[in-house]
Amino acid sequence: MSFTSNWNYPTPIKFGPGRIRELAQHCTAAGITRPLLVTDAGLARLPMVAEALAGLKAAGLAAALFCDVKPNPISKNIHDGAAVFRAGGHDGVVAFGGGSALDAGKAIAFFARQSRPLWDFEDVGDNFLRADPAAIMPTIAVPTTSGTGSEVGRVSVVTDEHSHTKRLIFHPRIMPVTVVADPELTVGVPPFITAATGMDALAHCLEAYCAPGFHPMADGIALEGMRLIKDFLPIATHDGRKIEARAKMMVAATMGAAAFQKGLGVIHSLAHPLGAIYDTHHGLLNAILMPYALDFNRGAIGEKMRRLAGYLDLEQRDTDGVIGWVRALRRDIGMPDTLAEAGIDAGKADIIVAAALVDPTAPTNAIPLEAGPVKALLLKAIAGR
Repeated sequence: MSFTSNWNYPTPIKFGPGRIRELAQHCTAAGITRPLLVTDAGLARLPMVAEALAGLKAAGLAAALFCDVKPNPISKNIHDGAAVFRAGGHDGVVAFGGGSALDAGKAIAFFARQSRPLWDFEDVGDNFLRADPAAIMPTIAVPTTSGTGSEVGRVSVVTDEHSHTKRLIFHPRIMPVTVVADPELTVGVPPFITAATGMDALAHCLEAYCAPGFHPMADGIALEGMRLIKDFLPIATHDGRKIEARAKMMVAATMGAAAFQKGLGVIHSLAHPLGAIYDTHHGLLNAILMPYALDFNRGAIGEKMRRLAGYLDLEQRDTDGVIGWVRALRRDIGMPDTLAEAGIDAGKADIIVAAALVDPTAPTNAIPLEAGPVKALLLKAIAGR
């Protein structure tokens, strides 16, 4: 079976093993002659980045590297990258890596030539109208993990290191102009990262599916994304050389991000401040919070869980059946049950809950969020009750 294909939803996607060799031609097609390749310091030391840079330069493109990006990128990373972008006279970005590198790369391409402060473009109201569209530089996205789906997202998640909050920078043109999705780039991803990013993709699909509102297209994409994750995340985690599993997980991650245009919910509302305060892997937090959030929302999602359990062919076709499947999946791929196991205690619970209630993902949770119940959910996830 061939996994090579070209898609145009929600942006042009060049999918399949070996497609990284087309990177230079996609830059040229986008009008990029001086690309700044943005990645993280760990990936920058790997041959795949050196090979990508060499391929760009061999094609006559004046490529350079920026890799000062934290696992949860902070505003300083964006400002520093924007300064490098301007100093090098770059005209586009190749965002290369996992969600952090993709978010940083997109934010740098968006922000480098704007005249207003970064937080002026936070996803609040119509702040995006403050941006000069002509100053937004094009991004080519090259994902190397299968989780965030940031390669097809119109936002960049950036941590405000002063307030320890995650903020969303939004503009329709932050969306990459082309995605080069090559599952061969994910073959060397360690089991923990494979598992955690895979659970991030599952959280995107699950919360989009549970979000209120009428969006059958998002629901359908989310359902099939969850089926792919059920079938292929354990395989990709336990034997990362299986290219079919890597390919199916890569497309599931993209599907999750396409689906969550419908909305997310309390998993992300809590994971965002937890990640900002404790600098903990976002996918790991989502994995831990997931069954507690399903229980929290059960009064509003019963029928959806029955349909989901049927689509996944679970033995028990109700909310408890889905919760049981999530817990079994977590155990299979080595994810912990509690936030305490991730080094999180209840000391900052009130701060986290206050941030969760105003997080951009809160309004689309299946039920309205209130401080008392959300704090109870958080405490259960810490202690494992």
